[in-house]
Amino acid sequence: MVARQIERHKTDRVGWLRAAVLGANDGILSTSSLVLGVAAAHAAHGAVVVAAVAGLVAGSMSMAAGEYVSVHSQADTEKADLKLERAELRTDKVGEEKELAAIYVGRGLDRTLAKQVALQLMAHDALGAHARDELGISPALSARPLQAALASAASFAVGAAMPLVVAIVAPDAVVIPLVSGTSLLFLAGLGALAAHAGGASMRVGAIRVTFWGALAMGITAGVGALFGTVAAG
Repeated sequence: MVARQIERHKTDRVGWLRAAVLGANDGILSTSSLVLGVAAAHAAHGAVVVAAVAGLVAGSMSMAAGEYVSVHSQADTEKADLKLERAELRTDKVGEEKELAAIYVGRGLDRTLAKQVALQLMAHDALGAHARDELGISPALSARPLQAALASAASFAVGAAMPLVVAIVAPDAVVIPLVSGTSLLFLAGLGALAAHAGGASMRVGAIRVTFWGALAMGITAGVGALFGTVAAG
């Protein structure tokens, strides 16, 4: 008899994948846009590199802090909901059984079977059943603030390092086209990789990220050129 292979679903990757992709995308886009804006304002090569380094460090810290606070707020909400559910299970277990059965009826089970399922699941793990089916909280999708913060900071730094290295080695005359071109390639690759990891179309993912990246870099370079002209005048 052949053992049945356990299916692995993409939702297991949602937490870390979202933070990692967001961080890397921001790292590439914000740092390359910063380089293009400063370079378009006719700044010296050293100033362009310093701006890129500052953007990498500040962006990494900002991503970590922002992601930690955001995801921690989600975790606090989940804890508060679970605490309330524990109290309700202690004071009104019969009512909670009926509530869970009603959820299964709404999903298509007949009332008798829904009641049996609710009773068996609550006998096994009452809080887990209500967390999953009433609150939508599951181990795969639960908030992990520290993991999200570290993933965001690290991925931002990796993403930002790409245009930074290009800005360091590129001659002054070709900083703008070289940084913009390589950054769009980086973004396209990231979009395709993220889409593949999430089970979506790699082509669509690459096009989507590249389009918005090009738009953001174009606007930033235009603003830098405008202010550079004004300052020079």
